[in-house]
Amino acid sequence: MDLTEEQFRRYARHLILDEVGEEGQARLLQARVLVVGAGGLGSPALLYLAAAGVGTIGVVDNDRVDLTNLQRQIVHTTRNIGVLKVDSARETLAAIKPDIRVETHALRLGPDNAAGLISEYDLVADGSDNFATRYLLNDLCFQLEKPLVAAALSPFEGQLSTFRPYLGAGHPCYRCLFREPPPPDLVPRCEEAGILGAVAGVLGTLQAVEVLKELLGLGESLDGSLLIYDAARARFHTIRIGKDPACPTCGTAAQRPAPVSGATIECHPNRN
Repeated sequence: MDLTEEQFRRYARHLILDEVGEEGQARLLQARVLVVGAGGLGSPALLYLAAAGVGTIGVVDNDRVDLTNLQRQIVHTTRNIGVLKVDSARETLAAIKPDIRVETHALRLGPDNAAGLISEYDLVADGSDNFATRYLLNDLCFQLEKPLVAAALSPFEGQLSTFRPYLGAGHPCYRCLFREPPPPDLVPRCEEAGILGAVAGVLGTLQAVEVLKELLGLGESLDGSLLIYDAARARFHTIRIGKDPACPTCGTAAQRPAPVSGATIECHPNRN
């Protein structure tokens, strides 16, 4: 793929990187990334993926922009209150890069549609806000052999990892880390616990970095590690994740699981 003169100028700071160059930039322009959720995590991730030149970005979200979202969901603007988040995000991304291909999916992600959708993309970035969706994406990305870059938020903290369990030994999945979701009343929702808005920006931006690294095949992957950010104490730390031989998804004796039922994306307003 030959870059145009406009692309040479737009991506000049990428092209001078030995780790990217013309070949890497062409790879980004041809890449297809599915971003699940256009909320606090998805917003910065979408902005940086578009700016980096990812050629096709799919956005899954069935919610509409609400005034309370704007404290952290920076891909949306005040004038788009009431607009579907996927359409609001597409408008913002087009303002950054007019020729970007944004595929919008204003739907609830569930067992009836998730596998077909995921199969159309090279990589999935999970910015969802509920455990049913996280486990559904984990299981399907394993089955379909798609890299999964997943992030999660709490009021002053965030977590990030990359999962490629289909590669075998040494490559855990989300269930290796958290076998089962916690009880519903144990983890308060965003509208109940609150969140420092910029924390979502930090994790969503880091998520975009890890997506780009996976697409370019550069640096050290977070596969097998969990990155934890503590905003209150201004600290990052990383823990290793072991592959669980008894994991029901990717363990040695595991049967390929049926998709988790009841998964939704942004089905409750003002979350994430």
